[in-house]
Amino acid sequence: MTENELHLFLKKNFPKEDEKCEWKEFKNLKHSVSGHLGEDIISYISGISNSGGGNLIIGIEDGTLKIVGIQNFHDYSIDNIKFRILGNLTHFDSDNFEIEEITTSDTNKTIWIFKIPKHPFRQCVFAHKKAWQRIGEHLIEIRDERKEAIIYENVLIEDWSKEIIEEATIDDLDENAIIKARQEFIKRNPKYNDDIDSWDNAKFLNKAKLTIKGKITRTCFILLGKEEEEHFLDSAVKIRWNLKTVDNQDKDFEIFSIPLILSVDEIFLKIRNLKYRYLREGTLFPDEVLRYDPFVIREPLNNAIAHQDYSKKSRINVVEFEDDHLVFSNYGTFLPNSVEDVVLKATPEESYRNPFLVEAMRNLGMIETQGGGIRKIFNFQKQRFFPLPEYDFADGKVKVTITGKVINEDFAKILIKNPEITLEDTLVLDKVQKKKSLDDVEFNYLKKKRFIEGRKGSNYLSYNVIEPTKDKDLLAEYISNRGLDDKYFKELILEFLAKSGKAKRKDIDNLIIPKLSPVLNDSKKKNKVTNLLTYLRVEGKIKSLPGYLWEKI
Repeated sequence: MTENELHLFLKKNFPKEDEKCEWKEFKNLKHSVSGHLGEDIISYISGISNSGGGNLIIGIEDGTLKIVGIQNFHDYSIDNIKFRILGNLTHFDSDNFEIEEITTSDTNKTIWIFKIPKHPFRQCVFAHKKAWQRIGEHLIEIRDERKEAIIYENVLIEDWSKEIIEEATIDDLDENAIIKARQEFIKRNPKYNDDIDSWDNAKFLNKAKLTIKGKITRTCFILLGKEEEEHFLDSAVKIRWNLKTVDNQDKDFEIFSIPLILSVDEIFLKIRNLKYRYLREGTLFPDEVLRYDPFVIREPLNNAIAHQDYSKKSRINVVEFEDDHLVFSNYGTFLPNSVEDVVLKATPEESYRNPFLVEAMRNLGMIETQGGGIRKIFNFQKQRFFPLPEYDFADGKVKVTITGKVINEDFAKILIKNPEITLEDTLVLDKVQKKKSLDDVEFNYLKKKRFIEGRKGSNYLSYNVIEPTKDKDLLAEYISNRGLDDKYFKELILEFLAKSGKAKRKDIDNLIIPKLSPVLNDSKKKNKVTNLLTYLRVEGKIKSLPGYLWEKI
């Protein structure tokens, strides 16, 4: 198009600068891509993404839309600029990020249009290790209320798994998968035991909530569809099992497709679940257990199926390492607030990525939806004296690592000698054996129970000084102390706001930060105050106002 046509195109499609649109000259790209924080391209991408997504157009004059063109590309091109940008952003949705190049036919001026997707679910996008946002046409470091809105946002209303596949019929479903589904359904729903044999397949599928009024859903096809008909799902539903050596070299692999209700059993049989032997103190006869309780294999795998972001068209992965650990991974974020909430409080998830699929899998006995499944995994590991599961939420994925052996003998001996030890205790001990840092409350608690020796930061488990604990009030004291600071600081903030009417964030920082533990760095202290304000806001006790102000309700 000519320069005049391009100008009209820009005025029509990008008429003004706001949260979702920014015009910048950036005639010289040498220091413009990742240069001065808050002023370069990656900062604007972070800000627009955290503000809901939009467009950044470079090569045009800010405010006038006069086309000046990119005059010095440095060593950037439309082919390599995307890779350079992605390397400088954290938590950015690279799959939906596009860059369009337009060069005018009469004046040979080139502009680039960056089409920027919304931030990933419950994750801020960072540039220069900071998250940014747009307010009108201004770019600023992200405000607390915007950060909280992102972190606590609700799951998308649209349910990919509920969509109907209009062309599919019952004939496209696998007969063996339907038989398996009937068997599992009646185990979960024994009240239908006398009726299920009289149901035809269409009625059964409706009862099991796999279809909607007889129409085949994506959920139905994921679980029961014929493998040769996987094109109905764009062939996007795959699980890859991979066997790796101790030094991370591929040794074997197999890819499984629909129907997943059958594939999970095939994957389960692939995993070498050998016996593990260890000697208890005082006996020459070894105990034998399977390295992985069957539930510990099936639950993470089925959870990955239930929570996979199928719009990414990526595989679920099950990686088996010869040094006795398994890694399950799927695309998507972990929806509960924390794994600890699920494990210790048996807190069920408030929202699901694929609610229709989750309900169908629950009806077929494939998953639990009341927070019990993950807690069971932790307890099964504890019963074997093995490390507790590891959850990693980096790169837009959920990765779960299950270890099938003892990695610290003192950890195992502590659990053996203290059979009544709580899961709360075990979580903290597990942090020590994995050399993770402890906060002051955790460190002092383990010291009192004589589970550790050494100074904070260089502490270690010590079985030699252990005696079975008889102080049943100690755990209660520990749990109380963990919440004591938060309760105290919340009351302090409420009292401060009640007396002052309204207060700026910096005033609240000045009130709380000097009272926080000196072992926390400045960043952690700021985050602590942010969390306290968030809890109070969610509890309906305070509200945020324009101008970085807070007010008691």
